[in-house]
This record gives sequence, C-alpha cells and structure tokens, in this order.
Amino acid sequence: MAHYVGLGPVHTWYDRVGDGPPLVLLHPGGAGVDSRAFAPNVPDFARRFTVYLPERRGHGRTADVAGPYAFDLVAQDTVRFIEEVVGGPAHLAGMSDGAIVALHVALSRPDLVERLVVVAGVFHYAGWADGVVEAGAEPPAFLADSYAEIAPDGPGHYPVVVGKLLDMHRTGPALTAGHLARIGCRTLVMVGDDDEVRLEHALSMYRAIPRCELAIVPGTSHGLLVEKPLLCDSMIIDFLAAEAVVTLAPRRRAET
Repeated sequence: MAHYVGLGPVHTWYDRVGDGPPLVLLHPGGAGVDSRAFAPNVPDFARRFTVYLPERRGHGRTADVAGPYAFDLVAQDTVRFIEEVVGGPAHLAGMSDGAIVALHVALSRPDLVERLVVVAGVFHYAGWADGVVEAGAEPPAFLADSYAEIAPDGPGHYPVVVGKLLDMHRTGPALTAGHLARIGCRTLVMVGDDDEVRLEHALSMYRAIPRCELAIVPGTSHGLLVEKPLLCDSMIIDFLAAEAVVTLAPRRRAET
C-alpha cells in the first residue's frame, strides 16, 4: 500500500508490500528512475519479507527540495525512513545509486542494517566504467517520459534534477577501502559480468568489506535485476534468509 511520510523537508512517497522481516529496497538513480525499477523483483521478495520501497527526493512520486544532492545527505533521508517507518533494523538492498546510498547508511548507522546487498554500485566514482558518467550527456528520452508520468514537480523540472544528479556524480561517492572495512554486517556485492561498474572495482569492494560475499551474474549488464530476475532474486533471498554455510575449503573466511 502506498503512503507518504514527512522526513524533514522531504515529503517521501513509499510503498509497502508482503509480510515477514523488513527489507528496504533503494532504487537506482537517474532522473526518471524510481521504485518501478524493482517491478520484476518485488513479488519474489514479498513472499518472504515486508518490502519497503521509498522514493528519493526528486525521484518518482517524491517531490524535489531546494539544494544540491549528495549521497550522504540522501542516506540521512533513508536513516529517517528506517527509524520512522520501519521502526527498527532492516535488511537493506540497493541498486546502482541506491547501492551507494545503502553503503552510506551502513557506515553511518550500522545499528539499523541487518544485512546489506549492494547491486551494481560503486564506493568511489572512479569505479564506473569509462563514459558512464559524462558531463553534458543527455539522458535517454524514455527517462524523461518516465519522470513526466508521475513526478509531482511536473516535466518542466526534469532538467533541474538531471543537473543535480550530474553534479553529485562528478564528486561522489568518494569512499575508500578504509571506510568499507568498518562495515560489520554480512554484505553481498552483486554485479553483471558486463556491468557499468568495473569488475575490478567490485572485487576491491568485496575484498575491503570484512564479511562480504560476491556474485557476478553471467550474461547480464547494469540491468541485471531486470534481465535475470529469477536468478538474482533467488541469490538475494538465499543471502538474506539463510545463515552462511560452513564451506569446505575456506580461504578468505578461514578462522583466524
């Protein structure tokens, strides 16, 4: 069921479906991208979890607010959402920009994150492949159309959101391996084998987060959750719902 909640200056739209332990899904970024991006995945997740789908400032049905965007700022919006709507710790899964926000939440409020899923996200802006973030590049027309369908600010505000997002991506995120080493919860890093995230960068994230697991989904791109939803959903659900297995020949996870 869809709702609005006031989180400081942000009148945040969110949906809630399913029943079970709380799972907060943080949608990809880009003007015209919102929680509808999870449409292929929500039915699977809702069979096991209470799924929360908040839409960030300037995205979907959440109006924009004055001022620039920053990943740590949006993470604080998410912290308020978990505190006020979920009411306690939750599993947190983010895709692309949503994954970056999830990393910031896990660092700033580890008490609110049970398990963390980072899908096709970077911890430093240098982790994007060449050409992914380009100054002056026009977003695809379908994103403008998607924005216009539901944006409370109207289609004329679309260039403003595009500009704010471009400014945010020029300088962020800027986390380091040292930051990631402070993430204490079990974490799953997932990317497509032909992703916009450099595979070497995903591997660096996996190595830096102490309790991390890595999934590279074959035959997929940055849209892996839509391209192979059954495979991706099953891996995410297994990670969130089951305890870690005792492996036969551990190296990284060998007892020390």
